[in-house]
Amino acid sequence: MKKPLIDVDVLCIGHASYDLVFSVDHHPAADEKTFADGFIDCGGGPAANAAVMVANLGLKAAFAGYLGADVYGDKHLQELHDHGVDTRLVVRGAVPTPISTVLVKPDGKRALINYKIGTHPLPADALDFSGIRPQVVLFDGHEPRVSVPYCRELRGLQIPTVLDAGSLHEGTQALMTLVDYLVCSEKFALQAVGSVELALGRLADIAPNVVITLGEKGLSWRRGAAQGFMPAFKVADVDSTGAGDAFHGAFAAAVAQRMDWEDVLRYASAAGALCCTKMGARPGLPTRAEHSRLLAQHTDPA
Repeated sequence: MKKPLIDVDVLCIGHASYDLVFSVDHHPAADEKTFADGFIDCGGGPAANAAVMVANLGLKAAFAGYLGADVYGDKHLQELHDHGVDTRLVVRGAVPTPISTVLVKPDGKRALINYKIGTHPLPADALDFSGIRPQVVLFDGHEPRVSVPYCRELRGLQIPTVLDAGSLHEGTQALMTLVDYLVCSEKFALQAVGSVELALGRLADIAPNVVITLGEKGLSWRRGAAQGFMPAFKVADVDSTGAGDAFHGAFAAAVAQRMDWEDVLRYASAAGALCCTKMGARPGLPTRAEHSRLLAQHTDPA
């Protein structure tokens, strides 16, 4: 008997972790002991955060990736459920859930320590996507063995694909030539091309739609022969952790809603900006009401 299809707006495939976020007045130097004046713990990871962002915006989201069968995995899975994210494609196992420690200064700048010893990409046959029908699929590159063959399949099905390219590594390098939307960080552009100024043109040779996010400066984009720049929304920065994840999740949600190109960019930019106004990536992901309010207040991001 054929199993029923799961209809979702955005399927996010990739990394999930658990974040321990400390608010500090400065990043400690070597052999220095310092004290935090704030602490939160929450789920994290680019694809997992993007899935929550999609759900926060009122769309149907699903997450596919790995969580350990431990207390951090249990807490993260419950958090995804609480946000309404479909988790039927989450794989649990004996390897511990990856952990990130984040130190955030008052100016919003952060330092991160990632621990994922023993965590390896899922094998190609770990996930069965035959039971899900997404409108858009977002990859973060952290599950290349699963993502690359599925991305090729999606191209044949004409389902739009988005790559969150935060840095150049095995997964993003394999996917960057396959996706419809290459949405990358300034760091990725520098690693891949060596110059942000040259990156748009070079990356446009391998992807039909390219966006380079530039933090508080805004973003640059190339789409066919057209290209442009969009400034960032002006907000009071508290913590930039997760801003890119919010941007990518909202970007995929906008594509799923078939928005016009500049509206897609504004929609994503608003989510990324709002994420900087709260401490922590997951708590910083804006609600639908907060997101709509910022868009209504500013017809242009600047």
